[in-house]
Amino acid sequence: MSKRVQKRSRTAHIALNAAKGLWFTLKWGLLLSFLFVILAGGMVTGYVAALVKDDPVRPKEEILTKMQENAQTGFVYFNDETLIGQLRSEEDRQLIKLEDIPQHIKDAFLAIEDKDFYEHIGFDIRGVLRAAKQYLLKEDVQTGGSTITQQVARRVFLSFDQSLSRKAKEIFLAMRIERFMTKDQILLAYLNKIPFGNSSNGNYVYGIQAAAKGIFDIEDLDELNIAQAAYLAGLPQDPNNYSAYTSRGEFNERGFNLAMDRQKLVLRRMLIEEVITQEQYEEALAFDIKSSLAEPKQRAYNTYPFLMLEVERRAAKLLYLEKNAKLRDEDLDDAKFAADLNEAHKELLRGGYHIYTTIDKEVYDRLQEIARNPENFTPDHEEKGIEQVGAIVIRNSTGEILGMIEGRDYYIEQLNHATQMKRQPGSTMKPIAAFLPALESGSIQPASIIDDIPILLEDGSKGYHIPNNWDMKFHGMVTARTALNQSYNIPAVKLFNEVIGIEQAWEFVRSLGITTITERDEHARTGVIGGLEFGTTVEELTNAYAAIGNKGQFIDAYLISRIEDSNGNIVYERNPRPKQVFSEETAFLMTDMLKTVITSGTGTTIMSSFEHFGEIEVAGKTGTTQYDRDAWFMGYSPDITVGVWIGYDMPSTLIRGQGTQRPLRIWSMIMDSMIELRPEWFETKKFEPPEGVIQETVSSTSGKLPSSLTREMNKLNRDWFNKKYLPKEEDDSLVEARAVRYNGFYYIAHPQTPDDMVVEKIFIKRPEPVKELYEKLEQFLDEVSPEHHPRVNNRPATLKDYYPTDWDQTAPEEMDPREDDGKIPDPPSNLKVEQAGSQNKITFDPSPNEDVVGYRFYRSINGGPFRTSPSQNVLTGDPLEILDYVNASYDYAYYITAVDIVGNESAPSEIITTNGELRLPFFRDQDESEAEDRDESNAADEPSEEDESNASNDSDSQAAAIPSAPAGLSIESSGYISVKLTWNANPAHENVQYYEIYYSREKDGTYEKIGETRSTEFRRTHLQTTGWFSVAAVNEHGHSPRSAPVRLEDGDE
Repeated sequence: MSKRVQKRSRTAHIALNAAKGLWFTLKWGLLLSFLFVILAGGMVTGYVAALVKDDPVRPKEEILTKMQENAQTGFVYFNDETLIGQLRSEEDRQLIKLEDIPQHIKDAFLAIEDKDFYEHIGFDIRGVLRAAKQYLLKEDVQTGGSTITQQVARRVFLSFDQSLSRKAKEIFLAMRIERFMTKDQILLAYLNKIPFGNSSNGNYVYGIQAAAKGIFDIEDLDELNIAQAAYLAGLPQDPNNYSAYTSRGEFNERGFNLAMDRQKLVLRRMLIEEVITQEQYEEALAFDIKSSLAEPKQRAYNTYPFLMLEVERRAAKLLYLEKNAKLRDEDLDDAKFAADLNEAHKELLRGGYHIYTTIDKEVYDRLQEIARNPENFTPDHEEKGIEQVGAIVIRNSTGEILGMIEGRDYYIEQLNHATQMKRQPGSTMKPIAAFLPALESGSIQPASIIDDIPILLEDGSKGYHIPNNWDMKFHGMVTARTALNQSYNIPAVKLFNEVIGIEQAWEFVRSLGITTITERDEHARTGVIGGLEFGTTVEELTNAYAAIGNKGQFIDAYLISRIEDSNGNIVYERNPRPKQVFSEETAFLMTDMLKTVITSGTGTTIMSSFEHFGEIEVAGKTGTTQYDRDAWFMGYSPDITVGVWIGYDMPSTLIRGQGTQRPLRIWSMIMDSMIELRPEWFETKKFEPPEGVIQETVSSTSGKLPSSLTREMNKLNRDWFNKKYLPKEEDDSLVEARAVRYNGFYYIAHPQTPDDMVVEKIFIKRPEPVKELYEKLEQFLDEVSPEHHPRVNNRPATLKDYYPTDWDQTAPEEMDPREDDGKIPDPPSNLKVEQAGSQNKITFDPSPNEDVVGYRFYRSINGGPFRTSPSQNVLTGDPLEILDYVNASYDYAYYITAVDIVGNESAPSEIITTNGELRLPFFRDQDESEAEDRDESNAADEPSEEDESNASNDSDSQAAAIPSAPAGLSIESSGYISVKLTWNANPAHENVQYYEIYYSREKDGTYEKIGETRSTEFRRTHLQTTGWFSVAAVNEHGHSPRSAPVRLEDGDE
């Protein structure tokens, strides 16, 4: 083999060995590289698995549901469907469909956020690597590198923390979302969910539709130009810093400038991506974005805070009740429903509901002006605070709440005083808990008589509770109309307890929508005048009165007429369901009674404060509570009812006159405002009587049909009646009796009791006997402990404090219980006289005899004869004092005798004089005196010559001082029961003190003195049907001759 060959062979061998070495190296290098890749991949996989291990693999259904789930903003509207405002929510959002989003808006978002959106599988590897580098190197700028799909995944399923774990979860979720949803579906979810910062009213808006409206006041996205679209597309990267508005809706210069810088970047990206032309780009840069921004505005929760919150509260309940039809509104007050209502409230705020109310904007705004005007209220008090108001307006025929005053200022007190506050209703409860049910049952009519006398209510702690009237008086027999007009408590308490019954009364009240009556109230015997556990709301009380104006039909008042979901489907609609609680006749009678509350009762302020009084008929009821802590007025026309409450949040006394009359004045302001703004609401001017009522004349003392005696005494009253309950019985309340007064009561006099110790007149028989009541009351006052003793005018009450004002007309129920002791009574003692100008006051101590019926008063003038004065006699039980009107220039002497029940008269008491001298009177023998007292001759009742000579040594001057005979005597008769005498007054210089009236069966017969009077008129009841009358004048010097007599004949009228 040649060297050349050998060399070639060696070279080949070397090459072969080199190739083998290279292959070995390459093979093992590849093997090791593969092993490294597997190991690294495993490590990465393990790391990624560790990052996402706590994130569940979500099924398709969950992903689709969550991606399409959006909290939507709801809206509230006035009754003309103009916007009140949007409901508060964490996300102010309005959903939109993809086809309603113009292409240039989509292009703007894709250009700046995800230009390869329609190509990638959910994430962009370049963006992921860029984000990883920024994170690992802790660079200042963290761009995130998230695609639109990733952003949606993060917003829907994950948190916003910047971590590799969250990023890994985001990528895997994005890939999974891309498997189940189309690109358009993902883009639509993105545009409906992303935040855009604060809007012009301060709300934080989400989604392109809400952003366009809130930032540019544009509802149709087609109206957004490229510049505005680019502006909005730039905001989601940093909505907090890029916002042109503050959270209060004020313009934010810094945020706007940052947003404009971002807008320019968006426009540049749109140009690069060739979705706009150079011309469009330059035009968009030149557009004045700032001038196109929406004007800053107040949120509805700032302008109408009370109203918006009230709508929220009611709408949540309505939505819950729609799903739970067996429940009632009042059931939801139970605490067990609190959690369910809270969920319903959340659903309301995020469900995109449209809520339509019954509130009239102009009226509501005017009512708020009334509430905000401090001149309409008492000045603020350092301790009491602000005088508050609650008011509500209801349309009678539908139950619509047309307006409210919820308080003076939401930012002072957030409680809704019209719908949520519960306060004692005072006398406004009387019509609905007492008079209405009593009228409906036929128990009373407006002219029925109710005895306003004490009622004893058993009280375990102190024996009895004795309610009183607001004026601390008892008014006796009054009509039901008068009792209501004057807002007397006792008649209402009687109806409530004794006529209707508490249980039935509260059942009636509940049928009128009052839901606040509690089990404890079932035992509150004064609940009818406001003594309730919690009280009631202005809304419910006004709603009850609206039923009266609605002719007895109750319609539950409502604020929300319908609710629509975000797609316009009606999910709730109010269908009023009238309920006839009482008859149209009862409603009219109640209304007519409440009309006179305004014209002649406690509501007369309305006549001057209500400008349209007389043009439109109105009726209403006042109400105050103990210590004047609450003041109410419930008033209505045939079409509209308005209820007003005034008070302090911490119950405190209102200023009497100003504060207690405030609700009537506020009511008038509200009514006048509505008539001005909405005259069509007041089409019905009068309350028309239904066919079932009629006017009838009845007895004013019993409410029964008038008897002849009733008519003779003119005790008549004409009023309205339900035809079904016209009285059928004749009046028997007028009773002629010969009575004596003893221990405060009238008793039937014994036949032997002298006439001058007897009251003979027409009495009135009370509806029920009263003697037992007052005996029980007297016993209670004697036995009750000092701390529980009732007080009147800051002193312990006495029995007389409980006598009614007509006590003196009470007919006697029993015979005089005193018995004759068979003895002549002892005279009274310790006479005293006090002089004060033209008046002498004589006091004395009583006779010790128990059968004494009274005391006769005797007087002597200037030493003349002692004469009796029956009108000045004192009956046992009356104050032991006599007032004698005198001429201060004359001397007077007095003595008093005691008279027992059979006419025995005591010896005279000691004599007292005004000149300090003691002079024995002219006394006659007892037998002679008695005979002459019964003598019917003229001389027995006229001054004698001897009497006149005793009066003065100068008979001529004495005769000149005696009065002349009265002239001009005339007589009138209203039948056999009553006679009226009148005459001319004597000349003033004669100083006549009184006149004496005489009667005789014959003109020339014996005249008997029948009475005295200080006036020139005398009335006498139940006299004989024929006879003659005469009059004499009396002064300090004696009696005048009698006047010429006048005759009473049968049939005189």
